Amino acid sequence: MIRLGKHNIMEVVREVDFGMYLDAGEVGEVLIPRKYIPEGTKVGDSLRVFLHLDSEERLVATTEEPKVEVNEFAYLEVKWVNEYGAFLDWGLTKDLFCPFKEQKMRMVQGRKYLIFCYIDPVTYRIVASAKVDKFLSDEMPPYSSGEEVDILIHQKSDLGMKAIVDGKYRGLIFDNEIFQPLHTGDKLKAYVKQVRPDGKIDLKLQRYFGKKRITTFSDQLLQYLKACKDGFCPLHDKSDAEDIYSTFGVSKKTFKRGVGDLYKHQFITLLPDGIQLTPKGAAEGAED
Repeated sequence: MIRLGKHNIMEVVREVDFGMYLDAGEVGEVLIPRKYIPEGTKVGDSLRVFLHLDSEERLVATTEEPKVEVNEFAYLEVKWVNEYGAFLDWGLTKDLFCPFKEQKMRMVQGRKYLIFCYIDPVTYRIVASAKVDKFLSDEMPPYSSGEEVDILIHQKSDLGMKAIVDGKYRGLIFDNEIFQPLHTGDKLKAYVKQVRPDGKIDLKLQRYFGKKRITTFSDQLLQYLKACKDGFCPLHDKSDAEDIYSTFGVSKKTFKRGVGDLYKHQFITLLPDGIQLTPKGAAEGAED
């Protein structure tokens, strides 16, 4: 079964001058224009393609990579606006349409907005909506305290930052749980603090190792060291603040606090020319 607005694996059944036709089962055949066909592709090969509608509303395949698929949220830029709505850059030649009725406020060219991508049940077109709340689930989230989740930052509220959890649920990070700059569209890991009776999720940007707390940046620094050759980073508390920011995107104060956290947990040793991952630090998280 093929899926509009999603990636599909499809077999090449025949070739023509302007492209190739792919087997779409009961639908018949779908064209992939020649400019999107990988070099060396022949009849009988299988291609991973994204299915959408062209400017004449015909089903068509592409190997272009969209920034969002159907039933997903994304933070996209408006490329142009006309009398019907806004057109968003979603990575394909044909832009993603967001009609005025699906805009919380009139979209402006060049600005970015959080949207939900879906198939309009009336026109069968792939469209976007900036009224994202109505697409979030009202089901009770199935999480336990401390569980790691993927979040997409939604918007600022009086209590903190709203977030979309695992592309489905409503979450909130309270101001006192925020230790780094957060902006609409940011994607990051978070941890469930609790699931409230109304189904909303309280989140935290901290990770706990046993009973000891380690800040999110400390976790980031630990993962960075694990990825470095020999577990060594040439930055330390005497390093220039600009060098620290260009490497990690955090202030020197945040960096020093993260180094201190890792040092207290014996995950690193401090050297005159940098910081070194310890065997204990390298093993941390393996059983987490």
